[in-house]
Amino acid sequence: MATVASVGTGVLVAAPESPTLQAASSPTSAAGSISTTVDISDRAPVVSRSSNRIDRESKVDRMLTAEATEKAVRGADTHRWATTELNLWTTPEEKTSEKVGLLKSGKKVLVTGRTALDRVEVVVDGDSLWVTAGYLAEEKPEPEPEDVGLGGACTNGTSVDGQPNVIGVHEAVCAAFPEITSYGTYRGDGEHSQGLAIDIMVSGATGWDVAEFVRAHYQELGVNYVIYSQKIWSVDRSSEGWRPMEDRGSVTANHYDHVHVTTY
Repeated sequence: MATVASVGTGVLVAAPESPTLQAASSPTSAAGSISTTVDISDRAPVVSRSSNRIDRESKVDRMLTAEATEKAVRGADTHRWATTELNLWTTPEEKTSEKVGLLKSGKKVLVTGRTALDRVEVVVDGDSLWVTAGYLAEEKPEPEPEDVGLGGACTNGTSVDGQPNVIGVHEAVCAAFPEITSYGTYRGDGEHSQGLAIDIMVSGATGWDVAEFVRAHYQELGVNYVIYSQKIWSVDRSSEGWRPMEDRGSVTANHYDHVHVTTY
C-alpha cells in the first residue's frame, strides 16, 4: 500500500517517494481523525522580530546614538575653516534639529568626518553639532576685500517713497553706487504695496556688487531678504548662502535686470 496508518496517532504518512504530503483517498483516517494536506515547500524563512527592528533602523538613527556620537567626537582630529557664517544645529535632521549657535566666517573648527542629510558634524566645546555642508574649507580662507561702508550722501538726485528701511536702503546704495539712477518701490502687489520692498535697477556684475553690498549690511539696513539673478539670500537661512530659485519665465521675473530687497 502507498500509505499506512501510524499506530496511535491517527495521522497518515506519505510514502517516501512522494515529494509533498498527499491527501488520503478518504477524508477520515482509520483512527477517525481528519487528515489535512500541508505544502511547506514555498514558505519563507522565519525572521526574528529583533532582526526586523534592526533592519528598520535608519542609518541616521544609528549614527546619532550616544555611543556612536561619543566615539566620533573622541576620534575627531581634523580641522576645517568656515567660509561663511554657519548656523549650528543639534542634529542633521531638519525636523528635529534645534539651532543653538553660530559659527563665524573664518573660524577654525574640529570635524568628525561624519556627514548626513546635507550637514556636516563638527565639535564645538566638546559637543557634537551640525552645520550645512559645502561651507568648510581645508585651508584658512583669504580675508575678503573690505566692504564699502555705509555712510555718505546720495548725490545723483534720486529719491524714493516707502517705509524707513526702504528709504535707508536707497540712501546707502545711492551713496555707494551713484551711477545707479533707477529705483522702484510702491506698486500694487506683495511687499511693494506695503512700502517694504525696493527694486534697484541694475544688471550684470554691478548687480552682484549691489546684492552683496546689501547682504553684507543687512543688519544696519533692516533687510529681510535679497533676490538677484534667480537666486535668493534670506536672514532666516543665511547659513545656506545664495539659494537657487525656480524659473519664473522672464528676465524681469527672474530678477536678472534688478536687485530686489525686502525689508522689515
